[in-house]
Amino acid sequence: MEIRPAGADDAEAIRAIYNAEVVGGTNTFDLVPRTVAEQRAWMAAHRGAHPAVVAADDGQVLGFGTLSAFRDRPAYATTVEDSVYVNPDHQGKGIGRALLVELVRLGARHGFHAMIARIVGHNEVSIGLHRACGFELVGVEREVGRKHGQWLDVVELQRLL
Repeated sequence: MEIRPAGADDAEAIRAIYNAEVVGGTNTFDLVPRTVAEQRAWMAAHRGAHPAVVAADDGQVLGFGTLSAFRDRPAYATTVEDSVYVNPDHQGKGIGRALLVELVRLGARHGFHAMIARIVGHNEVSIGLHRACGFELVGVEREVGRKHGQWLDVVELQRLL
């Protein structure tokens, strides 16, 4: 398995992993699957200091991760938010950890000071992964999302880089 920058050829695999979560899960609060055009725009936005990376094996994308701007106001410019998604068929194999470790490395390399993770409250695997990678609990936002007929909490964790 290799962790590498996401390229144009990875767009459809990333979109498939993400849209499966949009439709069937609660790890994203998006409600409508991404179109091809939206995925292209997303790919264009995740370059430079806010990259997308993929975990791939023999040409197959197993998961992806991104750094995104935390907020749009200038004082937040040194803080990023991470996202990590792994194809359900490949979870539990260390892929998420490898992606997160690379995102932390890239965040530090690009000069960011803090990294935030916002995780749906019942996703103990992702919360545990982030804690294992040095993130600390900041707080819990109670019932701030609603999806698939259920209220969802968001757990916020932070790591200084």
